[in-house]
Amino acid sequence: MIPARFDYLRAGSLEEACQALASDEDAKVLAGGQSLLPLLRLRLSYPTTLVDIGRLPGLSGVEDRGDHVHIGAMTTHDEVMRSPVVTAACPLVAMATATVADPAVRHRGTFGGSLAHGDPAGDLPAVVLALDGVFVARSARGERDIPAAEFFVDYLESSLRPGEILAGVRIPKLGEGWGYHYEKFHRTAQAWAIVGVAAAVKRSNGAIQEARVGLTNMGSTPLRARAVEAALRGVEVGEQVRPACEAAAEGTSPPADLHAQPDYRRHLAKVLTYRAIGKAAGAP
Repeated sequence: MIPARFDYLRAGSLEEACQALASDEDAKVLAGGQSLLPLLRLRLSYPTTLVDIGRLPGLSGVEDRGDHVHIGAMTTHDEVMRSPVVTAACPLVAMATATVADPAVRHRGTFGGSLAHGDPAGDLPAVVLALDGVFVARSARGERDIPAAEFFVDYLESSLRPGEILAGVRIPKLGEGWGYHYEKFHRTAQAWAIVGVAAAVKRSNGAIQEARVGLTNMGSTPLRARAVEAALRGVEVGEQVRPACEAAAEGTSPPADLHAQPDYRRHLAKVLTYRAIGKAAGAP
């Protein structure tokens, strides 16, 4: 299909982009366009103006900042997954980013664009949520930090305010002793996840000291499997992990679509959580 009519603005500065967004509540940011353009073609989104920030300086790149890694919003997925800083300090981010769509999309799509889009079927929101990432928003008023737990509001809706642009994401370094894994069930290599699980596990003396679990496509936003995290604390790595993972679907509202019904997604959440925790914990 052909998109509905819209105006196009290539912003020359961050200030100009923020002003354009603040003056028109129906304007949308265009970054890599890999999430937005399909919606436009299907006429599921009707922006009055597209504000192109693709050539603005200072919004891309990966930096090691001591206790965290800063990933610029305009950094492409390919750059993120190949970054030695991300691979060393935030391997879960690199793992999940490598599963996003296909190479063509990863070379055009941006890390921040995927997150700001807020699709619960996307791979990255659940990962950043599990790692307690912090979103950095910029506007004419300055910078504002938004914890991941407060960023995703509803389906395709974030807590970014009018006139704000996502400038980057801070991913805390969890330190030594952690293992990571992203487990994804999808129809084809480039398809959205039917269900995905992001897991980070810290072991001590053979037992799980702490676990973090993020769920993809189990509700209108990415979710933390808090019941699983609590049940896994102190559990020996092995078959004792399985009963704890049965709580993976608690508090979720998985969607029904052509690919899967809610009951099937709940079953997948339990199975994939068990697999992800086992691999993150280094179980044989």
